[in-house]
Amino acid sequence: MFRWVIGINLVIFFGLGSYFFYQKTQVKNIPKLVRNYVEFLNLGTKPNSELEITINFTGDVILGRSVNFLTTRSGDFTWSFKNIASDLRDADLTVINLESPLISDCPLTNEGFIFCGDKRNILGLSYAGVDIVGFSNNHSGDYGISGVLETVRNLDSAGILVSGTSERQIAYKKIANTQFAFLAFNSIGNEPGVLPAEEKLMINLLKEAQNNADFLIVQIHWGNEYTKELTDFQKTVGKFLIDNGADLVIGNHPHWIQDYEIYKGKYILYALGNFIFDQEWSQETKEGVIARVIVKDSAVARINFIPVEIRNYGQVFKTNNFAIIPKEIK
Repeated sequence: MFRWVIGINLVIFFGLGSYFFYQKTQVKNIPKLVRNYVEFLNLGTKPNSELEITINFTGDVILGRSVNFLTTRSGDFTWSFKNIASDLRDADLTVINLESPLISDCPLTNEGFIFCGDKRNILGLSYAGVDIVGFSNNHSGDYGISGVLETVRNLDSAGILVSGTSERQIAYKKIANTQFAFLAFNSIGNEPGVLPAEEKLMINLLKEAQNNADFLIVQIHWGNEYTKELTDFQKTVGKFLIDNGADLVIGNHPHWIQDYEIYKGKYILYALGNFIFDQEWSQETKEGVIARVIVKDSAVARINFIPVEIRNYGQVFKTNNFAIIPKEIK
């Protein structure tokens, strides 16, 4: 009996060892949920210095107006993401800037500048593997404080974290042995229920995040629309955020791609363009990039950019137009 027990244990030991060795070599080819679990199981044998964490960031996501109209009429709330979801899911985290409340009574329209989307659009976010939403921008409050609160509740119900609102100021997410903090601020107008880019508030929340996380990411809504030129505010506040503890700054709002800067060894991505929107009236507003940020040892190791294009007034496609990729500002 004793020999039989020893034999069974040896089979289990070598079988599991072979399995995890195989999974370690194949980890890029399996879904994110399974991959994260396998990587968790391998933490005991993989030195911390070798761990790389991949985070996707997108440009502006506006699931309103014609995007919402076409999606709702189709009855398929994954419509916008169908051609890009696999790229978004192939990361440890995916983070977006959501520029439309997602509510139950959103009217169908193809016009106007008051944005909302049917709450069922959250099915598309989940399908695409979106983990965290920055919800501090100049359209978050288009349906008032009630629209902000309902959107947060709807995202909560899908397990999607929110940052940048009065009741969801900071989102925390731990991947492997690194605790991430996500903050979001708006500098374009005063929106109800969302966090403004005010100096004292930003300093206080950055301090709080520093006390609870290893790596701080700030999404900020700033700049002028439809231009590659940076404003003095962007240049000043981007550096201010780094000086006060941010490890990475992700900007949006211009609806055009803008170049990036490295300040004190840390990245400021000024604008990633559009990701989902119905602005097909110019080539620039149809373009955007996914920033794939690789974090290692609580620092950005590198950033890869994936060029994308909006077609059919709301669907995202990966392209080979590498000419649009942002360049470093020297």
